[in-house]
Amino acid sequence: MRPFFKTWLTICLLMPLAAHATNREQRLPNVNGYTPKSHVSAPSSKNKQTAKQPTSLSKANSKLVPPMATKESSNVLSRAVNVLGTPYRWGGSSPSKGFDCSGLVKYAFNDATFDLPRTSNAMASGHGEKVERGDLKPGDLIFFNIKSRRVNHVAIYLGNDRFIHAPRRGKSVTIDTLKKPYWESHYVVAKRVLPKEKNSLQVVQR
Repeated sequence: MRPFFKTWLTICLLMPLAAHATNREQRLPNVNGYTPKSHVSAPSSKNKQTAKQPTSLSKANSKLVPPMATKESSNVLSRAVNVLGTPYRWGGSSPSKGFDCSGLVKYAFNDATFDLPRTSNAMASGHGEKVERGDLKPGDLIFFNIKSRRVNHVAIYLGNDRFIHAPRRGKSVTIDTLKKPYWESHYVVAKRVLPKEKNSLQVVQR
């Protein structure tokens, strides 16, 4: 019985040691840190996030439109405000003969500095850079469609939701506000016009 007892005792003593050794080997990865897979995947996800950020920033920057120079916008607004009260006249583009909406814009922007088409629809279609309503600056052009699907009215933005325009027959050059439901419902788009010199420089750079 003694040899059997020794064998049994040896087995009983070795089994905890073997179990301890096995547990120690299983815990080794936890002591040394993350497994290679987890160690590699964590930085890669961060790298993906950092790689996306410059792209989003570039998209945001590409949408920014430079404002008109302060002196130029002041000149435009001054010329427009100085003819407040001038009667509306279809086809008119001078203080002596009266103004229609696009005639007032042409007069205020001065053809010597800015090259604008004659009609509001042509101004809206292919002239200037489009700006969001929340980014409007004094001197921007705002366009409306009145009793039509096409743009057929233009005004000059003054700031604080106000604009100056030549409304219609029987009215005079006046200041109005975008907060009125009528103008809000007919608002179409806004454009920022740059002087001839800047436009020509942009063409050369391209």
